[in-house]
Amino acid sequence: MPRAVLIAFLISLTGCSPSEEQPVGSPVQVTLPSDKAQAKSRDEFTIVIAADPWCPHNCLTGSAREGYSIDMAREVFAAAGYDIEYLNVSWARAIQLAREGRIDAVAGAFTGDAPDFVFPQEPIGLSQTNLYTNAASQWKYQGIGSLKGQTLLAINGYSYSPELDAYIERNLNDPNYVWILSGPAPLDRAISLLDQRRADVFVEDELVMNWALQTQSNLPPPRNAGKFYQAPVFIAFSPTNPKAEELAKVLSDGTRELRQSGRLSEIMASYGLPLLSVD
Repeated sequence: MPRAVLIAFLISLTGCSPSEEQPVGSPVQVTLPSDKAQAKSRDEFTIVIAADPWCPHNCLTGSAREGYSIDMAREVFAAAGYDIEYLNVSWARAIQLAREGRIDAVAGAFTGDAPDFVFPQEPIGLSQTNLYTNAASQWKYQGIGSLKGQTLLAINGYSYSPELDAYIERNLNDPNYVWILSGPAPLDRAISLLDQRRADVFVEDELVMNWALQTQSNLPPPRNAGKFYQAPVFIAFSPTNPKAEELAKVLSDGTRELRQSGRLSEIMASYGLPLLSVD
């Protein structure tokens, strides 16, 4: 069975429960072809990338628009002779699978998400993170201290900023301060909890929130309570992959070429987005 198909099959077995994180089974045993020069081998020339849907950065696998970062990766790596296999799992599971060497990379990563991973020099995009409340709230973000008295929603395995990550870690066991959301649709769940006033504040990327509200008319729009953090976004490679440095360089070089040629502007425009400056 080809490597990517085998991985997808095993992940489907270990990821059946939609409500909570499940332990991942034993690592996939990969047998590489004996002839390393076989350019058509999927084992050597297929890059398996996983992430939870975080559209428009990376979206649902198999959809007409899988996200600008996946489109970029497909074009860059196709030019270098690679295929991309893109899978959707929860973010915490994606990080775990990459650390175990069962996939090659994760999409939509901040450097704080997995500092042990191999990051390209060139980011694929930029994330502007905001804090959101229910529509009737008057609360405004004025620094970490202003979170006192608020119940914060965060997604399992996400890194937000050094300061907020430390705040979440300090208050992880106090549900009056922090709730951690897992499962296949944490964004929808967070918006629902805000609307029901069961929690007070949710931290999310601005493009992701806007995309969700534009594409899901059933979601009650939350209120933007202030900009929080801005950071570059990457496709990051498994630290156990011996080709990680090489793949990161291919992606960096290819991303620069897409930007210089104007092709990156075309990809972003297909999602209704401007070309984001990452300088």
